[in-house]
Amino acid sequence: MTTNNQTNQPRGNYSLPIVIMFALFFMIAFVTGYQNPLGEVIKNMTGGNAILSQLGTLANFIAYACMGYPAGILLEKSGYRVTALWAVTVGFLGVLITYISGFIGTNIPAVIVYLIGAFVAGFSMCMLNTVVNPMLNSLGATQKQGNQLVQFGGSCNSLGATLAPVIVGGLIGGQASSISSANPVFYLAMTIFAVAWIVLYLSKLPEAPDLGKKKEKINAGGAFRFANFTFGVIAIFFYVGIEVGISNWTFQYLKESEIVGLANPAFEAAAIAGTVCGIYWLLMLVGRLIGGAIGGAVSSRVMLIVTSLVAIILLVLGICTTESVVPFIGFDSKNMLFSVVQVPLNSIFFIACGLCTSVMWGAIFNLSVQGLGKYTAVASGLFMTMVCGGGIIPALQGIIADSSILASFWLLVAVTVYLLIYALFLSRPSNKMPQEKEILYEDGHEVQA
Repeated sequence: MTTNNQTNQPRGNYSLPIVIMFALFFMIAFVTGYQNPLGEVIKNMTGGNAILSQLGTLANFIAYACMGYPAGILLEKSGYRVTALWAVTVGFLGVLITYISGFIGTNIPAVIVYLIGAFVAGFSMCMLNTVVNPMLNSLGATQKQGNQLVQFGGSCNSLGATLAPVIVGGLIGGQASSISSANPVFYLAMTIFAVAWIVLYLSKLPEAPDLGKKKEKINAGGAFRFANFTFGVIAIFFYVGIEVGISNWTFQYLKESEIVGLANPAFEAAAIAGTVCGIYWLLMLVGRLIGGAIGGAVSSRVMLIVTSLVAIILLVLGICTTESVVPFIGFDSKNMLFSVVQVPLNSIFFIACGLCTSVMWGAIFNLSVQGLGKYTAVASGLFMTMVCGGGIIPALQGIIADSSILASFWLLVAVTVYLLIYALFLSRPSNKMPQEKEILYEDGHEVQA
């Protein structure tokens, strides 16, 4: 008899919940991704300050630092279904608050409400990231099928990241000064969250087999006794900053480029910037597919060394290449118009980094948890808090970008060099297991060994 890979309960028909999980994978990337083009609206509303354009991304990712550990606790105590319902509810509220900010008349109060919405949405994205992978895996009839569903979900995630800058960049145009210009996006997001909540509430879904059982208490600090994990936490913080920073500041660079405006008088610069950045996320999807295909033959260390080195070269080329233009495809989502446009050559080098950043998370994670044993689960939760680097690094870039956007990419070069050093030297695990006081349980109560 075929049973679910996570439980011995008879399987039901999980087709609709699987589709909803795919939609939530899409929404994780889409809601995160639309903060970048909306940053252009915030910039226009606040007098053109480049740093302020990153506030939405910063608020969205800082939420991970606050919610990463609590989300893991909620999942452990309440299970997949309850955690997913809370995540979807919070996501709906976050988008709703962002939507409401577009109807506030004065700029500063509108920006404050928008940032609250981005922060609340960030809570939801963190919770969803915590639950959708194991939940989708549990919906597979076998372990391999569960793995396959997670990979398909990752493809939906990449699709959401690809479409967000393309659609929202085209909708807001170049001079939009109201968040309401992106209302169709908010309608779509709230509808998906609402439908997801109803389906999850009405569905009987499998749960983890150890839900509600007494578990050994693991001291989270013990994970930091492993040097490869400690340096890996820093690496993952930098990595997410690199991934988001390339997209965000390539968008801003193209949006502000005089060359883009002069070479494409019939096209909004924001639409061109959104399309180019959409290709960056599409290349990440391609890179993940390639990484998955060769992952069995190439070690995580080699993969991280090669991708870090290539990313450094591409970033330096992007900074130093003269701003000659090359043909590229453009899409105006407001007017549903495809056309050949002209973009600076150096922006192509920047977005090509998507092939490198696509596999870095998995490689860093694998290197970081080598030898961790019982600390692996708690390490995963700590990794989730480090996703806040995706807001902090681009914001630090903004300080430099206020003078020169191209110069701000040197910060990304520096932190990518750290990833290379990590792969070469800092990721090698210790052969000796750190000693820790053992905790035993007797009749459900903790006793000292």
